Amino acid sequence: MRRTSRTATPGTGRRSPPRRLTSEPPRPAGPRPPRIRGRAGTLLGTQALFNVGFFAVVPFIAVVLSEDFALGGAAVGIVLGVRTFAQQGMFLLGGALADRCGARAVILLGCGVRIAGFLTLAASVQARPALLALFVVGTILTGLGGALFSPGLNVLVAEAESRRPWTGSPGRATLFAWLAVSGEIGAVVGPLLGAAMLGWGFAAVAAGGAALFTGIGLFLAWALPRRPPAAGGARPVPAPGAAPTGTAPGAPADRAPDRPRPAARGSSWAALRDRRFLALAGFHASDLLAYNQLYLTLPLALTRSGQGPQAVGLLFAWVSVLTLALQIPVSRWSVRVGAPAALRTGYLLTAGGFVVLLLATLAGPAADAGGAGGAADGGAGGPGTAAVLGAATLLIIGHLAASPTALGLVPRFAAGGPTGSYFGLLASCGGAAVLLGNTAVGRLLDVGAARPEAAGLPWLLLAALPALSAWAVPRILRRGI
Repeated sequence: MRRTSRTATPGTGRRSPPRRLTSEPPRPAGPRPPRIRGRAGTLLGTQALFNVGFFAVVPFIAVVLSEDFALGGAAVGIVLGVRTFAQQGMFLLGGALADRCGARAVILLGCGVRIAGFLTLAASVQARPALLALFVVGTILTGLGGALFSPGLNVLVAEAESRRPWTGSPGRATLFAWLAVSGEIGAVVGPLLGAAMLGWGFAAVAAGGAALFTGIGLFLAWALPRRPPAAGGARPVPAPGAAPTGTAPGAPADRAPDRPRPAARGSSWAALRDRRFLALAGFHASDLLAYNQLYLTLPLALTRSGQGPQAVGLLFAWVSVLTLALQIPVSRWSVRVGAPAALRTGYLLTAGGFVVLLLATLAGPAADAGGAGGAADGGAGGPGTAAVLGAATLLIIGHLAASPTALGLVPRFAAGGPTGSYFGLLASCGGAAVLLGNTAVGRLLDVGAARPEAAGLPWLLLAALPALSAWAVPRILRRGI
């Protein structure tokens, strides 16, 4: 049995009572912040409703562009690319505004901009003749709205995570994991709602989305506090899976981070001066690029294998099932093993998914029963349904491990200072990676279609990038945050 040492109290000669060895961490000083559970529920519900409104409208933009405006595939891709860049690429600006003006103000502004975007989309298709320029403006406004309220929401989630009372469970899922689950619920419900309303025309769908965001904005204007918490009220949280000395593993920290950055405190652009976080954001961008292949290369692979729309629908249904079923267990595992191991494993699983597609492509469609039918477009045959679903499984599990873990590291890097620019930079790097990476992957897909011996190049590139991140990111984190 371990003996507990007794130490004399200085100046008295009396022995102090034995220190209890317990897994319960010390309680933070001061009163417990009120309504933490209620605040977290409000934020998670808001994320679900955001995605319901988004996915009720945006998935049908490509259909409207091709049918109502008679645009070709390349032109549709350009419009959608501009919309994506207006959202992901402008996250840094939205995060900086959240630091300067407050998360509540930026979230409400984002709701207003997205309402304006949806109403502009509705007006553009109602005009006679339909106005393409106005429609493009509407798509850009929808992206800018997301670039405003999403970083603000992340700031509030990080604040709520830092104030959650410790329950004694070292494997508790973070609020960012629950945020992903809430968002996925909205992503499943949104297209169903939009498809149900599409019989009244796209203008009705866009107007319905505007009405939903109006309701969300009014509710948040009432529910979110007008004043930020008092300085020093929110504790900087430890990296997932890490606990400072003197606390139980995974317990929230009550002391300053190991390497504070006082010069960066209070700055709306602090993330841009943090070279270590810049490196992390740059390497982690491979995760968003890989996840974006669910909308680009994986559906195209199914098409080139001779599969119909049913196979693409099966792919997205499978992705939703995996996300809803595995996000919380994967997040709990990530907290237990720690951020470096969780990120390394996530990136390697993602890389493994693309290796599966590479091997299936090199083996040829005959190696996969799902690949029967060959190339629908006259190029190299795709890897087949079974290989695509297997790859998607690895890709999604890797994303479920890496994405919430990286988000959970942001308050640690911010060292108690504003987090908006950090969240914004993380997303903007991912958006830039999607824009540049999809351009390169698209070129390689064209090369592979013309030269079957080069058909594996897109998968090779997509596997190499997360593999490089798996090597680099743990080394960045081991230097200390």
